[in-house]
Amino acid sequence: MAAPIIMLVLLTAPYGVLRLVQWVTDREFDLHNAGAIGLTLLFILTAIGHFTDADSMAQMLPPWIPARVGIIYLTGVFEFVVAAGFCFRRFRRLTGWIAATMLVLFFPANIYAAIDHVPQGGHVWGPVYLLIRAPLQLIIVLWVYWFTIRAPKL
Repeated sequence: MAAPIIMLVLLTAPYGVLRLVQWVTDREFDLHNAGAIGLTLLFILTAIGHFTDADSMAQMLPPWIPARVGIIYLTGVFEFVVAAGFCFRRFRRLTGWIAATMLVLFFPANIYAAIDHVPQGGHVWGPVYLLIRAPLQLIIVLWVYWFTIRAPKL
Protein backbone atom coordinates (compact mmCIF):
# COMPACT_ATOMS: atom_id res chain seq x y z
CA MET A 1 0.00 0.00 0.00
CA ALA A 2 3.09 2.20 -0.17
CA ALA A 3 2.57 2.81 -3.89
CA PRO A 4 0.34 5.90 -3.50
CA ILE A 5 2.89 7.45 -1.13
CA ILE A 6 5.77 6.70 -3.50
CA MET A 7 3.75 8.16 -6.37
CA LEU A 8 3.05 11.37 -4.45
CA VAL A 9 6.70 11.72 -3.44
CA LEU A 10 7.92 11.29 -7.02
CA LEU A 11 5.29 13.73 -8.24
CA THR A 12 5.98 16.48 -5.73
CA ALA A 13 9.64 16.09 -4.71
CA PRO A 14 11.24 18.05 -7.59
CA TYR A 15 8.84 20.94 -6.99
CA GLY A 16 9.32 20.81 -3.21
CA VAL A 17 13.10 20.68 -3.46
CA LEU A 18 13.23 23.57 -5.91
CA ARG A 19 10.84 25.62 -3.74
CA LEU A 20 13.11 24.99 -0.75
CA VAL A 21 16.22 25.96 -2.71
CA GLN A 22 14.40 29.04 -3.97
CA TRP A 23 13.45 30.02 -0.42
CA VAL A 24 16.96 29.41 0.98
CA THR A 25 18.87 31.12 -1.85
CA ASP A 26 16.35 33.84 -2.66
CA ARG A 27 16.73 32.96 -6.36
CA GLU A 28 13.89 32.50 -8.84
CA PHE A 29 13.44 29.17 -10.60
CA ASP A 30 10.96 27.87 -13.15
CA LEU A 31 8.68 25.87 -10.90
CA HIS A 32 6.67 24.66 -13.90
CA ASN A 33 9.73 22.71 -15.00
CA ALA A 34 9.97 21.16 -11.55
CA GLY A 35 6.29 20.17 -11.70
CA ALA A 36 6.83 18.62 -15.12
CA ILE A 37 9.89 16.71 -13.87
CA GLY A 38 7.72 15.25 -11.11
CA LEU A 39 5.21 14.12 -13.72
CA THR A 40 8.02 12.60 -15.78
CA LEU A 41 9.22 10.59 -12.77
CA LEU A 42 5.70 9.46 -11.92
CA PHE A 43 4.90 8.33 -15.45
CA ILE A 44 8.22 6.48 -15.72
CA LEU A 45 7.41 4.61 -12.51
CA THR A 46 3.91 3.69 -13.64
CA ALA A 47 5.15 2.71 -17.11
CA ILE A 48 7.74 0.38 -15.59
CA GLY A 49 4.95 -1.24 -13.59
CA HIS A 50 3.15 -2.06 -16.83
CA PHE A 51 6.12 -4.22 -17.87
CA THR A 52 7.20 -5.70 -14.55
CA ASP A 53 3.71 -6.60 -13.34
CA ALA A 54 1.74 -6.95 -16.57
CA ASP A 55 -0.05 -10.18 -15.70
CA SER A 56 -1.49 -8.92 -12.42
CA MET A 57 -2.30 -5.53 -13.96
CA ALA A 58 -4.20 -7.34 -16.71
CA GLN A 59 -6.52 -8.68 -14.00
CA MET A 60 -7.66 -5.09 -13.47
CA LEU A 61 -9.43 -5.30 -16.84
CA PRO A 62 -12.71 -7.21 -17.21
CA PRO A 63 -12.28 -10.70 -18.68
CA TRP A 64 -14.34 -9.84 -21.77
CA ILE A 65 -11.59 -7.45 -22.93
CA PRO A 66 -9.34 -9.26 -25.45
CA ALA A 67 -5.54 -9.24 -25.27
CA ARG A 68 -5.47 -7.79 -21.76
CA VAL A 69 -1.72 -8.29 -21.25
CA GLY A 70 -1.04 -6.72 -24.64
CA ILE A 71 -3.16 -3.73 -23.66
CA ILE A 72 -1.15 -3.38 -20.45
CA TYR A 73 2.10 -3.37 -22.45
CA LEU A 74 0.67 -0.86 -24.92
CA THR A 75 -0.47 1.50 -22.17
CA GLY A 76 2.97 1.17 -20.60
CA VAL A 77 4.50 2.34 -23.87
CA PHE A 78 2.03 5.26 -23.91
CA GLU A 79 3.09 6.18 -20.38
CA PHE A 80 6.77 6.19 -21.40
CA VAL A 81 5.88 8.44 -24.35
CA VAL A 82 3.97 10.79 -22.02
CA ALA A 83 6.92 10.85 -19.60
CA ALA A 84 9.20 11.83 -22.49
CA GLY A 85 6.75 14.47 -23.68
CA PHE A 86 6.88 16.23 -20.32
CA CYS A 87 10.63 16.71 -20.81
CA PHE A 88 10.16 19.06 -23.76
CA ARG A 89 8.51 22.44 -23.21
CA ARG A 90 7.35 22.51 -26.79
CA PHE A 91 5.23 19.38 -26.28
CA ARG A 92 4.34 19.84 -22.62
CA ARG A 93 0.84 21.27 -23.08
CA LEU A 94 -0.20 18.62 -25.61
CA THR A 95 1.36 15.94 -23.42
CA GLY A 96 -0.60 17.30 -20.47
CA TRP A 97 -3.88 16.93 -22.35
CA ILE A 98 -2.93 13.39 -23.37
CA ALA A 99 -1.93 12.49 -19.81
CA ALA A 100 -5.13 13.93 -18.31
CA THR A 101 -7.21 12.03 -20.87
CA MET A 102 -5.33 8.79 -20.13
CA LEU A 103 -5.84 9.20 -16.39
CA VAL A 104 -9.56 9.71 -16.85
CA LEU A 105 -9.86 6.80 -19.31
CA PHE A 106 -7.84 4.42 -17.09
CA PHE A 107 -9.85 5.15 -13.95
CA PRO A 108 -12.72 2.73 -14.76
CA ALA A 109 -10.16 -0.10 -14.58
CA ASN A 110 -9.44 0.97 -11.00
CA ILE A 111 -13.16 0.93 -10.22
CA TYR A 112 -13.56 -2.53 -11.74
CA ALA A 113 -10.49 -3.83 -9.87
CA ALA A 114 -11.70 -2.44 -6.55
CA ILE A 115 -15.21 -3.84 -6.95
CA ASP A 116 -13.78 -7.24 -7.95
CA HIS A 117 -11.12 -7.17 -5.17
CA VAL A 118 -8.35 -7.78 -7.72
CA PRO A 119 -5.15 -8.73 -5.86
CA GLN A 120 -3.10 -5.97 -7.51
CA GLY A 121 -1.95 -3.01 -5.48
CA GLY A 122 -4.56 -1.96 -2.96
CA HIS A 123 -7.49 -3.17 -5.04
CA VAL A 124 -7.76 -6.28 -2.89
CA TRP A 125 -9.23 -3.93 -0.24
CA GLY A 126 -12.24 -3.57 -2.47
CA PRO A 127 -14.24 -0.39 -3.00
CA VAL A 128 -12.64 1.17 0.10
CA TYR A 129 -9.42 1.44 -1.93
CA LEU A 130 -11.18 3.97 -4.15
CA LEU A 131 -11.14 6.32 -1.16
CA ILE A 132 -7.37 6.43 -1.68
CA ARG A 133 -7.17 5.95 -5.44
CA ALA A 134 -9.79 8.50 -6.50
CA PRO A 135 -8.20 11.42 -4.60
CA LEU A 136 -4.75 10.34 -5.85
CA GLN A 137 -5.98 10.36 -9.45
CA LEU A 138 -7.56 13.77 -8.88
CA ILE A 139 -4.32 15.15 -7.43
CA ILE A 140 -2.37 13.86 -10.43
CA VAL A 141 -4.88 15.31 -12.92
CA LEU A 142 -4.78 18.67 -11.11
CA TRP A 143 -0.96 18.56 -11.10
CA VAL A 144 -0.99 17.84 -14.84
CA TYR A 145 -3.35 20.76 -15.38
CA TRP A 146 -1.44 23.20 -13.19
CA PHE A 147 2.04 22.48 -14.51
CA THR A 148 1.45 21.60 -18.14
CA ILE A 149 -1.95 22.63 -19.49
CA ARG A 150 -2.61 25.93 -17.73
CA ALA A 151 -0.73 28.86 -19.16
CA PRO A 152 1.68 30.16 -16.49
CA LYS A 153 1.20 33.72 -15.35
CA LEU A 154 3.94 35.94 -16.64
